[in-house]
Amino acid sequence: MRRKIPGTELLIAFETAARHQSFTRAAEELSLTQSAVCRQISTLEDYLGVQLFNRIKKRVTLSEAGLIYAKQVRESLKQVEHDTLSLMAHRGAGGVLELAVTPTFSTRWLIPRLGDFHAAHPGITLDLTTRAEPFMFTDTPFDAAIHFGDPGWPGALTEYLFGEEIVPVCRPGMLKGEIPIAPAELEKLPLLHQSARPDAWREWFEVAGLSNVNAMGGSRYELFSMLVAAAKAGLGVALVPRFFVIGEIASGDLVIPSPYILRNQRSYYLVYPENKVGSASLQVFRQWLREQARIYREDI
Repeated sequence: MRRKIPGTELLIAFETAARHQSFTRAAEELSLTQSAVCRQISTLEDYLGVQLFNRIKKRVTLSEAGLIYAKQVRESLKQVEHDTLSLMAHRGAGGVLELAVTPTFSTRWLIPRLGDFHAAHPGITLDLTTRAEPFMFTDTPFDAAIHFGDPGWPGALTEYLFGEEIVPVCRPGMLKGEIPIAPAELEKLPLLHQSARPDAWREWFEVAGLSNVNAMGGSRYELFSMLVAAAKAGLGVALVPRFFVIGEIASGDLVIPSPYILRNQRSYYLVYPENKVGSASLQVFRQWLREQARIYREDI
C-alpha cells in the first residue's frame, strides 16, 4: 500500500518557509527562486487540502493548522536527518544508542567512564540528551534512559544501578585536628544547603545520632555543582552525593570530615522499553553499565 506522504522537497520548502515566516528568505536558504518556493507550498497545500499560510498582501503568516504541522514536520525531518547521518557515519555497521540521562549523573559519573566503553566497543556511538523527568518512550527517539527515582516506569524494564549516598564535604583547611571529627563539632561549622533538599542536614544529623539540631542556617544553592564550588572555596560544609565528588576527594581538594552517610530512598536505574530487549547495541551497553555500577558499589 502506497503511503500518504508528501514529497520530501515539499516538506523541506514548507519547514524552511515556516521557520522564516517568509517565502523570500526560504528561497535564499534553499538556493531557489521565490516563485519556486511559492509553487512548492501551493502544491503541498493542494495535496493536504489545508491552507498552511495566510497571505496578506506581501506578507505570509502561518495559519493555525500550519503552526501545528510545521512543528511536526520539523521534528520528523530532524529524525530522518539524524538517521541518515548515523547510517553514513557507520556505513551500516555498529549502531547509535540514544540515551536520556540526568545532568548530574552524566557529567559526574557516566562521561568520565565512557572512554573505557568506546575503547572496547568502537562500533557503537552513544548520543546523550539530558532528561530529568520520566517520559513515554513511544513519544521520543530514545533507546534507553538513566533515571533517578523509583523503579516503576510504565511500559519499560528497569535495572538497579546504585543508590544515592549523601556525604558531607569541605575544604581540608576548614578543619582543626584530625579526621574524622565528631558530628557535634561539624554542627559548629557553616552548613551549605541544596535548595530542593532543605531537610537534608537535619536528616544527616539524625543519622549521626544528634536530634533537635538547628541545621537550617547557612547559604542555599540551587545546584549540587554550586555546592561543590562553595565547599572548595572554603565557604562551609556541603552535603552532596558521593559520586559527585569522587574526583575532588581523590585530588585532596575536598575531604569527608565525618563518616556518617545519609542514604536516599531513591536510586539510579537503567530504563529501556520492552521492544528494545533484542537490540544488540543496547545489550552491550547494558552489560558494560551493570559492571561499572557493580565496581562503583564495591568501591564505596
